[in-house]
Amino acid sequence: MSGVHISTTVNGDSVEFVCHPSESLLDVLRNRIGLIGAKEGCSTGDCGACSITLDGRLVCSCLVLGAEVEGRDITTVEGMADGEKLHPLQINFLKHAALQCGICTPGFLVAAKALLDRNPSPTEEQIRFALAGNLCRCTGYDKIVRAVQATAKEIAKTTKKKR
Repeated sequence: MSGVHISTTVNGDSVEFVCHPSESLLDVLRNRIGLIGAKEGCSTGDCGACSITLDGRLVCSCLVLGAEVEGRDITTVEGMADGEKLHPLQINFLKHAALQCGICTPGFLVAAKALLDRNPSPTEEQIRFALAGNLCRCTGYDKIVRAVQATAKEIAKTTKKKR
């Protein structure tokens, strides 16, 4: 098997790996780099459990080849926390019981962060639209939406204090 040597950035760190040309980025993240936050749900890009950001754009890592990420910037759910300090979204997912089994949670967190990064004050409709590519069978979406809304409010308060 011939491999492709890739140099990229994952969660702010320079990373190098060798992968098969047809290997998905999801498999590379989990099996070669050891970041197991992104989950395999469907392998067809329908469930969002493997969501990551690639150069700041939300994508399903099961639909991207590992060989395609040379020189690119990848952020996974593991990159949300600052060391032991959880991201406000992670805290609010816990506070609002917006998770159950954990398969979909990383994808929802990454998708919600991508939304708040580009729109720190979304409406409920915008939140639901932004999370429409993520499926959950356990908890339902209302708790997840409330967690995102609470985080948006916290961001707004922090922004006002900085002014």
